[in-house]
Amino acid sequence: MDRAHSRLVEDLRDLIRIPSVNPPEPPGYDGERRAADAIAALLSEAGLEPETVEPFPGRASVAARLHGDGTGGEPLLLLSHLDVVPAPSDGWIHDPFAADVAEGYVWGRGAVDMKGTLAMQLAVMRLLTDEARAAGRDPASDPIPGLTRDLLFAATADEEAGGFAGTGWIVDHRPDLLRAAGALTEAGGVSLELAGRRFYPIQVAEKGFAIYRIMVRGAWGHGSMPRPDNALVLAAEVVRRLAEPGPIRLTPVMTRFFNGVAAALPAEHGRLLRAITGLDAAASELALEALCDPMYARAARALIRDTISPDMLQAGTKYNVIPGEAELIVDCRLLPEGDEPAMRAELERRIGHLVAVCEIDLVHYGPPAESPVGTPLYDLLEATIRDHDPDGVPLPGMPPFATDAKHMARLSVPTYGFSPLRLDPEERFLERFHGIDERVGIDALRWGLPVLYDVVRKYCS
Repeated sequence: MDRAHSRLVEDLRDLIRIPSVNPPEPPGYDGERRAADAIAALLSEAGLEPETVEPFPGRASVAARLHGDGTGGEPLLLLSHLDVVPAPSDGWIHDPFAADVAEGYVWGRGAVDMKGTLAMQLAVMRLLTDEARAAGRDPASDPIPGLTRDLLFAATADEEAGGFAGTGWIVDHRPDLLRAAGALTEAGGVSLELAGRRFYPIQVAEKGFAIYRIMVRGAWGHGSMPRPDNALVLAAEVVRRLAEPGPIRLTPVMTRFFNGVAAALPAEHGRLLRAITGLDAAASELALEALCDPMYARAARALIRDTISPDMLQAGTKYNVIPGEAELIVDCRLLPEGDEPAMRAELERRIGHLVAVCEIDLVHYGPPAESPVGTPLYDLLEATIRDHDPDGVPLPGMPPFATDAKHMARLSVPTYGFSPLRLDPEERFLERFHGIDERVGIDALRWGLPVLYDVVRKYCS
């Protein structure tokens, strides 16, 4: 396991050095293809026969299969993504694509989201191929010693832009590469500490996303004569209205999560946590400020309501020309049981009478997803966390962002966020996603690798 961990760190650094940025930078750069080729080479070196699919130039994904003896049921899938968001170098302590090792961390874009988990999944695959070779078996064709289920591996393109050119395309055109009894992907099994207790939320649900383009129409004119129908002025008021937090809506998954956390905390902390999830928004805010670090408070706010985030605004052609139109891009996140028509209606309600000067177009949509709690795979995830951290409290939960689990739902494959890491209590993990100075702890990976290996071994045996 020590050798496997060292190899994991080196694989992670090699992957970070491939800037598989989505959208490609510069346009036409085939970073995802290069990352897929690097993974395929490692899998081939391990004795497997990986398959690469490239439905669009440069947008490649890679898959592989380890064989069980066929007596244990449908396969388990390890699912990850190859792409990362852009990383302007300004403000970074270390170059975002240098993969420096410093202060106990591997630094770089993708270290957390999600090449660290990808490298961990790859390490599990290589551990199993090592065992096959040690037993005199061919990992590409012979059953892995002790495995009764097949183990599938897929590292896909385009997750950071909705996954339509990656997992989504494979679901539609090559479902054989992904169809399984269950799947493990990013964003769960990562420790967080609250009031001296350590919790491990396991992702069983995720919010959907709806990205809208709102064109705000005004009147063109000369900048020397200001007018109220300046499209930028109108758009600014639309932004103000959309930025107001919506009403609290607690889903069954988050109700169970908050109740579980509250039960494990001292009475006063539990009382505050229950106040967070009440319908009184003002009381909820006061409880958040009293109980939660600002990082966790932001996540909690997003998990108890649908959210609308105005993120891009463009208007104007020249300093002295009043713009007659403005383009606003809005990122909306929907809780489970929500849908796109309801979100569009909420946009229109908030915009109010200004909707008369707005054209609202849907750019991308991914529905919310939810997988069942209490399945053999989910129960194993909880039990394995407890085996490796007897003081830890695993609970079903939900992240504020989306993953490729929503595509897997179309195959009816229960998909759980499980990228096990035991973090330093001071680690600002949620801030690493898409932020500057993204990094993952080497000791956190050291703890997580045997956890993931045990889950795979037990479920597939």
